[in-house]
Amino acid sequence: MSTTPIRIALVGYGKMGKAIEALAPGANAEITLVLDEHNNLDGVGITSEAFANVDVAIEFTAPHIVLPNLRKLAAAGVPTVVGTTGWYDSLPEVQKWFRASGASLLYSSNFSIGVNLFERLVADAAKLFSAYPDYGCWAWEMHHDQKKDAPSGTLKTLVEAMRTAGYTHNVDISSTRAGRAPGTHEIGFDSLVDTIELRHTARSRDGFAGGAIHAAKLLQANPGIHRFTDLLFLNPNKENA
Repeated sequence: MSTTPIRIALVGYGKMGKAIEALAPGANAEITLVLDEHNNLDGVGITSEAFANVDVAIEFTAPHIVLPNLRKLAAAGVPTVVGTTGWYDSLPEVQKWFRASGASLLYSSNFSIGVNLFERLVADAAKLFSAYPDYGCWAWEMHHDQKKDAPSGTLKTLVEAMRTAGYTHNVDISSTRAGRAPGTHEIGFDSLVDTIELRHTARSRDGFAGGAIHAAKLLQANPGIHRFTDLLFLNPNKENA
């Protein structure tokens, strides 16, 4: 087990970036570069020179600026963990950028370990319920009123996992934006005789921030282009610290 801290650049210094920074010392990680709206306007801060002492970048910004950031990170050859959502329609193009430069990329709609375990449970439930069309299905999520995209990328990923598991029935999808809730995701099945609900509720951003640091370590140990869940379940007990 390595005792050398992983050197992380934060691209985006909002609530998530600050949560990652706060957890880094206790997770054998060092924040060596921080880029925000003041020093990275139009991606000006993303250069090979600026990232010379960086092992992995963690990108948490906003849907309208994530693609320019990813293009520059790829061009600079920076291994990148991206937690921003709302850009997956452009995933094939982004993958081409990183393949062309030989840089590594790890992406996820949610870096919470619990949410990724929850996704597996939802997929298993969907597979079981696919044989019972008398059950109606819903997918619902709630986040704080500052979250830009709705439905959340995580809810979309959960429904995609259900479809991949063979669930072909209708799924009613809805979202709520209110208050300061860090995130709740619910999948439910309802019939004339009973209701089954699967729910994940985040208590704070620490679960997402800690998962993002873990993702950076996984990417450092496993170069390439990956979804977080693929590496997480490939070897879930590997610390890579």
